[in-house]
Amino acid sequence: MTSRPTPPMPEQQQEQVPGKTAPMSPQPDHGEHGYQGHERLHGKAAVITGADSGIGRAVAIAFAREGADVVIAYFNEHEDARETARWVEQAGRRAVLVAGDLAQREHAREIIDRAVDAFGRIDVLVNNAAHQMNHETVEEISDDEWDRTFDINIGAMFRLVKAALPHMKPGAAILNTTSVNADKPRPTLLPYATTKGAIQNFTGGLAQLLAERGIRANCVAPGPIWTPLIPATLPPENVKEFGKQTPMKRPGQPAELAPVYVMLASNEASYVSGATVAVTGGVPII
Repeated sequence: MTSRPTPPMPEQQQEQVPGKTAPMSPQPDHGEHGYQGHERLHGKAAVITGADSGIGRAVAIAFAREGADVVIAYFNEHEDARETARWVEQAGRRAVLVAGDLAQREHAREIIDRAVDAFGRIDVLVNNAAHQMNHETVEEISDDEWDRTFDINIGAMFRLVKAALPHMKPGAAILNTTSVNADKPRPTLLPYATTKGAIQNFTGGLAQLLAERGIRANCVAPGPIWTPLIPATLPPENVKEFGKQTPMKRPGQPAELAPVYVMLASNEASYVSGATVAVTGGVPII
């Protein structure tokens, strides 16, 4: 049995992409009142993209409670980002806010420069930001939409890794958020699902390239997770039944992802690289 929210969810839709936390019903659980740290990331410096809300906020809160300072990179959801920063600082760690569009190539360098200015190094890079839109036909996907999805979801990931590597030492970790869509692509999320497959492949190659440097690279593959991206990008009727298709018959909460990111970022995962860890409510990833 579980006390987590289960479908049917209240029908809801947001106009702004990637969406905001406050209008959501029920409110997502980011671990604000449940996650307890054990100094597993003591003294580390982390960069997390898409850290204003959803999975990114949950990871930021967990990292801070495990002893890490955090750069909170986000698009333009300033209120959500400030709330994430509040929780990081409440844990006694430093929070640095960096807003901007990851589709702009120079922004990746700006994020890394801010992190290095603040912390002097990067121990953990979490590439979590993503763009998705729902499309019923191939014809309605514009070239601009296709390009923007790739620029944010995989292009920025490459640029962030490339910019961060000179500031990463042996023992550092790169964590990339892929998706169950990498293995089971949802046709109405064609551009998004395609990038998620690319992320998994990118991470596997990256892990091999960086092994001699002592830097690990891994993926986390979420299933349906209750974040602002859902009411902002899916039709209300899909939001109502969101997560029902999983064996657990419900969406996951962001807080249920955070421990996996902590483990992969920690020294406890010193022999884990090139892996994809599924957090999918029972949906197998092969």
